Amino acid sequence: MIELQITGMTCQHCVRAVREALGAVPGVARVVEVDLGSGRATVEGDADPEALIAAVKAEGYTATLSSN
Repeated sequence: MIELQITGMTCQHCVRAVREALGAVPGVARVVEVDLGSGRATVEGDADPEALIAAVKAEGYTATLSSN
């Protein structure tokens, strides 16, 4: 599992945009969760974490690998 901390999400539309962006990254088997309240996203698979961050950034949000 790869967990990201995402900033800039303010509504459910943001959550959908991030979920779709992450789901389109090669190697993502499943987007487990995108949580508006905590700003966390969790994906399963062997995707490149930098590609996940880039996909989120392309949607206008900021993402970093979660240290948790």
